[in-house]
Amino acid sequence: MLFGCSGPNDWWLQGKVETMNVQYRSSRGGQEGVSASGAIIKGLAQDGGLFVPDHFPKLEISLEECANLNYKELAYEVMKLFLTDFTEEELRGCIERAYDDKFDTEEIAPLAEVDKAYYLELFHGATIAFKDMALSILPHLMTTAAKKNNVEQEIVILTATSGDTGKAALAGFAGVEGTRIVVFYPKNGVSAIQEKQMVTQKGENVKVIGITGNFDDAQTGVKNIFGDKEMAEELAKAGFVFSSANSINIGRLVPQVVYYVYAYAKLVKEGRIKAGDPINVTVPTGNFGNILAGYYAKQIGVPIAKLICASNENKVLFDFFETGCYDRNRDFILTTSPSMDILISSNLERLIYLIAGSDADKNRELMQSLSASGKYTITEDMKSRLADFEGGFASEADVAETIRRIYEKTGYVMDTHTAVAATVYENYRKASADETPTVIVSTASPFKFTRSVMEAIVGSIDDKSDFELIDKLSEIANVKVPNAIEEIRTADVLHDTVCDKEDMKAQVKKFLGL
Repeated sequence: MLFGCSGPNDWWLQGKVETMNVQYRSSRGGQEGVSASGAIIKGLAQDGGLFVPDHFPKLEISLEECANLNYKELAYEVMKLFLTDFTEEELRGCIERAYDDKFDTEEIAPLAEVDKAYYLELFHGATIAFKDMALSILPHLMTTAAKKNNVEQEIVILTATSGDTGKAALAGFAGVEGTRIVVFYPKNGVSAIQEKQMVTQKGENVKVIGITGNFDDAQTGVKNIFGDKEMAEELAKAGFVFSSANSINIGRLVPQVVYYVYAYAKLVKEGRIKAGDPINVTVPTGNFGNILAGYYAKQIGVPIAKLICASNENKVLFDFFETGCYDRNRDFILTTSPSMDILISSNLERLIYLIAGSDADKNRELMQSLSASGKYTITEDMKSRLADFEGGFASEADVAETIRRIYEKTGYVMDTHTAVAATVYENYRKASADETPTVIVSTASPFKFTRSVMEAIVGSIDDKSDFELIDKLSEIANVKVPNAIEEIRTADVLHDTVCDKEDMKAQVKKFLGL
């Protein structure tokens, strides 16, 4: 397979020395030789590209040794490979502050065996979604990076969210000295619980803004603000500098690699597999960052055989893996898995760069085509390098049926995004007869999407309030209502700004007093 887990002669590493420090370059060729801390501060490269590592390091300890480490210990072993200009003291300090009692389990990311698969529960953090896994540590990485690079300006975090990133970023950066954060979300494109989590966020340095558009509009607006050189100069004069908390920031992506290594190590520790045995991973995917982290885990030495990319009815990624053509020119569908309602998967660019043989010119050409026409087509040679990926998608009816079926069969309750992945995995397993042990990435608590989950399990619930449904779900699932939900029951709405997508820049300037 072209995407092998190890070996000094991998096609994208020709001539690289694995022990060298990892530096970062733009996927579009405009910058190179950037330190990890520098890439974290900048978020996006000057030419609009994404920062990518100049080579993939390898795990320095064996998989058997990984199995004997707890989450924080393993996080250090993984993250030090990519964040090579952080000292051990700095990195361990960031990890210690991030993965503390904000999580409701010492395991941080427990594995649950359910119906012939292993569910990696990434929703035990402060905002009950997988974004906590990275956004609990990003503020600490960023403030440490700022000190390392003598950044004296106030860092302005600018983020678009399809629902979960927003609250997790707000929670992470609220009250963090030397930072401000502005989150844009599609006003009618997130769940009621997601919205209330965001608009009740406290903190003098935070601002939440709904836009009259979809997530792609919000994401494009944020990218345009990042690319506005006049605004950057205006901010610099006023003592501000932009950065990002989206998964376009390498400081978001690297912490996500950890939980794939941890899941494998847990399977080894529990005797489910032997060190070196292959596993598959199935990931509900919108912006492609989560599954890309799994791909990075494979490159550093985790024996992942198949990366199964699960889409909802916005199946732009499924079509890409089937045809080699990425085409966002289609209807945008609002689904019960709103965090995946995305037609422009920004992190896919990092994979495109690699399968182009780290050819920044080719990648830039394809991204320009996407910007100009809304689509691009990769070469047959590039397509052949996608052999380890498998695509699938789930309809709204499939999602509801999977939630109901798994609950009735096992008592386990999953959210809508996890149900997309569970559906796609079951279809893949039946079609391929592949019985490789499989980790399904569970990205959110069912309490975050209670209305859709309860509708799937019990049928019509139109006359019930969201919090009545939450209490009922707690009862039938025999799971305590998470603190993240309890604390917003009676919380006041603190953010009620809504703007057109064309006014996003003006709203940022207003918040900053410019």
